[in-house]
Amino acid sequence: MTRYALAFATTLSRVAAALLLATTALNCAADTWPSKAIRFVVPFGPGGANDLVARAVAEATSKQLGQPIIVENKPGAGSVLGADVVAKAAPDGYTFLTPAAGVITNSLIKARMPYQPEDLVPVAMLAVSPSVIVVPVDSPIKDLKGLIAASKTQQSINFSTAGTGSTPHFVAEMLKLKTGARFQIIPYKSGSEGMVAVIGKQVDATSEASVVVLPQIKGGKLRPLASTWNRRIAAMPDIPTAEELGYPNVLIGHWSGVFAPKGTPDDILEKMNRAIDAALKTSELRARLIPQGIDPIGGNRADFVKFLAAEKARLAPIVKASAMRED
Repeated sequence: MTRYALAFATTLSRVAAALLLATTALNCAADTWPSKAIRFVVPFGPGGANDLVARAVAEATSKQLGQPIIVENKPGAGSVLGADVVAKAAPDGYTFLTPAAGVITNSLIKARMPYQPEDLVPVAMLAVSPSVIVVPVDSPIKDLKGLIAASKTQQSINFSTAGTGSTPHFVAEMLKLKTGARFQIIPYKSGSEGMVAVIGKQVDATSEASVVVLPQIKGGKLRPLASTWNRRIAAMPDIPTAEELGYPNVLIGHWSGVFAPKGTPDDILEKMNRAIDAALKTSELRARLIPQGIDPIGGNRADFVKFLAAEKARLAPIVKASAMRED
């Protein structure tokens, strides 16, 4: 063997040894995981639908895993800031993202992204907070057909959203595309702010997560016109769905899930998925979520991947048709 051949063989041997060591380390990490606190990064501020769901599920899942799960809010740039933190985190099973639909729609809407969609790996579906279209309680608009009709007879209806690409924005664009409604989109920093604007009559209507608007509906400050999910809300079954009212294409909910950095060992992803699914099936967590208008989902990783693909395929044409772009 020549000196160069020997050097090459030695290099290959070292590379193989390093790969074996890395693989062994990952397997050991998966075997002992979790051995310390886990972090759930919520890419929104406190108090919103995703934050409330993430905190409730984190508490229940920590009991399944035997380690604390710390919820950390990192809002900004339509959830991109928090997602970027997780995309660039070590794939060791101790940092996860708990986002909403923006995790699949931001790449369709935003001209520039600091990470690639494949940098985040789906782990588990958490829950859905159906969106509810609301107006002030004393509004002359009594139902969804009345809202659509009013938007065509008036100059327009001011419709508040939580920003470009938010679920309320998609609801407004769906109504415009499918019914010919005329809405002036008024973006706010959060869904809660948009809801307050409706209560204060700065705007005419919005659509916001059930967990956010139900207290205001029950308190006599908002009138619900329709929910935009595929079944009625258990906590307020008198609210009809848009489909029941003749608008089957007005379909979207404030869903939340869990994602991990690319490269996180599959064994860890499976363990986290099973722990979350078990937590969502407990009577304790269901009793906490359902009365707030939140529908626990769970399921395996394949279920979640299938849901995400279907949502992206369904929402992409709406983004294109409505020119929902953000530079």
